Formats: sequence, C-alpha cells, structure tokens
Amino acid sequence: MGALLETINNPEDLQGLSVEQLNQLAEEIREMITHSVSQTGGHLASNLGVVELTIAMHRVFDFKKDRLLWDVGHQCYAHKILTGRKAMFEKLRQEDGLSGFPSPAESIYDVFSVGHAGTSIATALGMALGAQHRGSDEKIVALVGDASIVNGLSFEALNNLGLAKRQLLIILNDNSMAIDVTQGAMAKYLSKVRLSHTYEDIRLTTNRILEHLPLIGKRMEEAVENFKRTLRMAITPSRLFESMNIPYFGPVDGHDIGSLIQLFKAISHLQTPAILHVYTKKGKGYEPAGDNPRKFHSTGPFEIDGNGNSEKKGRSFTLAFGDALVAIGEKNKNVVAITAAMPDGTGLVKFREKFKSRYYDVGIAESMAVDLGAGLAKQGLRPVVCIYSTFLQRSFDQIFQEVSLQNLPVIFCIDRAGVVGDDGPTHHGLLDLGSLRMLPNMVIAAPADEYEMNQALTMAVEGDKPFAIRYPREIVPVIAENTAGYELGKSAVVCQGDSEYVIVTIGPVLSEAIEAANILKQEGLSITVVNGRFAKPIDPAIFDYFEKGKTVIIAEDNSIAGGFGSAIIEQALKAATVQKNRTMNNSIGKAVLLGAPDEHLAPAKRCRQLEWMGLAAQKLVDTIKTLNFQTENVDI
Repeated sequence: MGALLETINNPEDLQGLSVEQLNQLAEEIREMITHSVSQTGGHLASNLGVVELTIAMHRVFDFKKDRLLWDVGHQCYAHKILTGRKAMFEKLRQEDGLSGFPSPAESIYDVFSVGHAGTSIATALGMALGAQHRGSDEKIVALVGDASIVNGLSFEALNNLGLAKRQLLIILNDNSMAIDVTQGAMAKYLSKVRLSHTYEDIRLTTNRILEHLPLIGKRMEEAVENFKRTLRMAITPSRLFESMNIPYFGPVDGHDIGSLIQLFKAISHLQTPAILHVYTKKGKGYEPAGDNPRKFHSTGPFEIDGNGNSEKKGRSFTLAFGDALVAIGEKNKNVVAITAAMPDGTGLVKFREKFKSRYYDVGIAESMAVDLGAGLAKQGLRPVVCIYSTFLQRSFDQIFQEVSLQNLPVIFCIDRAGVVGDDGPTHHGLLDLGSLRMLPNMVIAAPADEYEMNQALTMAVEGDKPFAIRYPREIVPVIAENTAGYELGKSAVVCQGDSEYVIVTIGPVLSEAIEAANILKQEGLSITVVNGRFAKPIDPAIFDYFEKGKTVIIAEDNSIAGGFGSAIIEQALKAATVQKNRTMNNSIGKAVLLGAPDEHLAPAKRCRQLEWMGLAAQKLVDTIKTLNFQTENVDI
C-alpha cells in the first residue's frame, strides 16, 4: 500500500490534499486494485479507468448525506477503498469479504446493491423526486459507465428527467467500451464525437464551462444559456441531450482531477438535472489491461508479469457451447447468433469470426435481443439468443409476448445459470427455471456434460418451439455413466440402486450425485441416480419412483421456489390424485428438495455455494444418511 493511501481512511481525509497529492493517491489506488484483483479476480479494466473520477467526486460531495448511484456497479473499487473498506479490500469477492459491487449492507456510502446496467438514472431520478417531496437538499449523482447509456431504461429515464425541478447530476463516463466494443447508433455517435476532439479541444471545453458557471454571481440559468452559445464544435452530443431539454457539459478529461473538482463544484449548484460527459481510458495504469480491456473487464487471478497471464482452466461449458454452435452453423445456414454486449462471456467469438453476417450484438439491451430473435424466427431463421441468466431476467416480458405466445423457435442459450461464485447475488442465475417453465410452448434443457450440450443444441435448432438451454460458469464434467440416448422430455438412469433412495438431478449437479452414490456404495448403501435432463417437459417415468414408495431427493442448481423440484412435485401430485394412489401420495410427502433457499446467497467460491444448497457430493451423502438413520429409528 502506498504511503499516501495509508493515511486515507474515509473521504474526509481527501480535503487537505493538493491536486498533486490526489494524483499520487490515484496511482497508489491503481496499484492496490491491480494487486488485489490479481489475487482474487474481479473487474479490473473498468475500475482502473474511474480512479480520478471517484476521487474528485468524493472530494466535492459528501456522500454520507449526498447520494451516489452507480450504474454498472463493478466500477466501485476505488469508491470502496476511499469509504472505509480499505483494510478489507484484499478479501474482495471472497467469502465473508467485500462484495464486488455496491452493497448497502457494507456501507452507508452504498445506496443500492447494483450489478445490472441502465438503472442509475432512473433510480437517481426517483431519489431526486423523493428529496423534492421531502424538501431536503442532498445532492444526487448518477455515474453512468461502460456503455450503459445505450440501455433502454437509461433512455426511458432521460425522457423523464423533466419531472425533477432540482439538482441531479448525471456523469456520463465514456470509455468507448462495454465489455466488448460498444454497439449501436448512440455508441457510434459518441465514438464519432470522441474521435473528433483533440486533447486541446477537451481542455478548452473545461475552461469554457468553468468560465460560464461561476460559483457566485450570475444566475445559473443565464450561465447555462451563455455556455450553450459558446459551443462551436462541429460534432457535439449536446444537440442530442439539449433536444431533450437536458443541459449538457463536455466532453472533458476524466483523468484531470483538478478540473473535475472545479467542474463538480460548479455544476452541483445547478437546480436542474444536467449531464457532464467525461472521457476515460478503460484499463488506465496497467498496460495489459489498457491494451486489452476486453480481456481484463472481468478476470480471474493472474500474474502481474507485464502480460497479465491468467491461470489456465479446463474446458468450460461456455467454450463447449461456442464450439457446438459453430459446428451446427456450418451445417445450417439459418442459424443466427445474438448477444447483448457479451460475445466473449457467452462463447460467440468463434461464431462471430466465422459467420460475421449471421451474428448480431445489440449492446446492453437484452429485451431488444429477444425481440430481434423473434423477428428473425418469424422469417424462418433459427436465432440463438445468448445471454447470462441474471440478465435474461430483464427480458421476461419479451420472452412471454413475442416468443412463447407466438410459439416461435427462438433458442435461448443461458450462460451463468445457477450460482456464479464470487460475483454473488446480483449475478446468480437461480431464477430461470422458475420463470421460464411457467411459459407455454417452452422447452427447457439443462446439459450435464458436453455430450448433452451438443444434443440439446441440435435438438433446439431442428425443432419448431421456443427452447431454453441453461448451463453454469463451470468446467464441463466428464461423466462416463451418462451414455443413454438423448430424447425430448426423457430422463436417464445413470446409477441403478436397490435401496429406497433416489436422487433426481438436472444439469451438471449429476456428477455430484454420482460421486455421492459411489461413496454410499462403499458404505453398503446402493442408491439410484436419475439425470432429469429436462425441466420442461418433465419425464413421467420419474413419477414411477413415487409409485414404488421410494424416497426421492431432487437436486437442482436453481431456486427451490418454482424450480425443477417444484415441477416434479406438482405433476406427481396431479398424477397421484388422478390415480387415487395413497402410496404415491405418501412417497411425495417424503420427497426432499435441494437447491437455493429463499435468500440471496453471498459471494463465495461456487463449490462453497453448492455446499450451502446441499448439492455437493458429501452434502448429498449426509442428507441420505440422515434420512436412512431416521427411517431405521422409526422401524425400531
């Protein structure tokens, strides 16, 4: 830790520092962030780009009273370091450590838990209106970054800013990058503005703003109008924002702490919503991240050796999916891939390189991605919409209205399903089974291994119904026992036991169940393991175990509420009622559902989160031993 940073324990400690010292502090914070993320993994490039911006905000505003709302919460590392969490920073994204995102449970300086883009302007407007109703005078600041300005909710909020008749500052942090290069007309327009300006233009713009926004004297409304008249740049986004009656200032240098401090002081006196447009460099201060901000947007642990080489891992579900899609795309020219700003994370890079005309990146606009897919499907194509589970939630209405209701063959490839480890509750994919299985016409598959990934994707492309395929951020297990033919709505028995216990799984939890069966077999208890394969339709053969009076344990990497286990119990109860089968009813009553409880699971390693849900092999063993012990005692 740098000498100056050691003296900073809260934002008040910034007040006595010179601009030169603040610049030194920025470098020390960058060193701390780079070192810590190299050990824990995390979002590196974005955080390195906002250090000066964060320091300047905390120098001018008092966020104990004022309110700072982050748009993409993964930019908050410097903010955490400055707000009393420095000592905990080495435990970033670790169990019992700091969240990688803003968290009100951690600090009064964090207003919302936020991990999705596009939310800050709308929530900031709500807080501004709340302050307006209460008559309070706190400053409201929204930091919009990593291309989240292109999100539909951002536009909706901008369209409603006129509701606020008080101060509300929107900082547009423009680094030309989301995770990948920003997509869409708005992004291209901002990029054109960026390329049209020299450093001297930006410096002069800062001076013009400061000249026309004095802290005292001239009426602020008059100052804003005077500033507008001084703008003579050939290309400026002011025309876009001013057409919405939003005062716009910029673009300015987001790494010039001294100027930022002056600008924040001046603009904070405006009694109207306003936008300050700042330019920053994603990955600033660590050369590998600056050269390759896409790679270092979110990274695992790595060696700080000049190259930032990440630790090698095994073959992931994401990679297996990407290879399978390319193979299918070679055979079927109707296959089209769609992503929402995440080609790397969803495994589409190879497809993009090979089939450029059949690949669409719509930017941070998941609802748009789904409806684009619906339109393509209506034209006879087979769109594959690739989105993380946590972000797919944003497009539920489009999946219902434009896909399910129309019964269109849109294929949803849902990465990061289940628990995601260190990113924690904002990014867990624990709700997709529950939300999607209620939709008519939908097929839902959860591959346990690469064989099933290939089979499910082939089946989806060749089918004529909406089809969802969900899989975790995980290494693909090799499951030698999983050899049964792949049929729609059919499960497969992978271990045949002779005891009363049956584990029914969906997805790669199967490998944990097989390991548990092997452990129990060595201890003299032979259990059956069933690979459910499909959450919709459910295989009626699973209900046979209830008819035989078995004790069924249903294990899923999803929320228990409304998930795979719930689907089995619902349909088994219906069958038991129709058959008036008392044995079946009694067996259903003994069923055990294992999965995510009714709470938000904290950041930790994914293996630990599986333990918490009772899905790790040893936890499954413990569950069955407990059940067996209770049964033996009852018999006695």
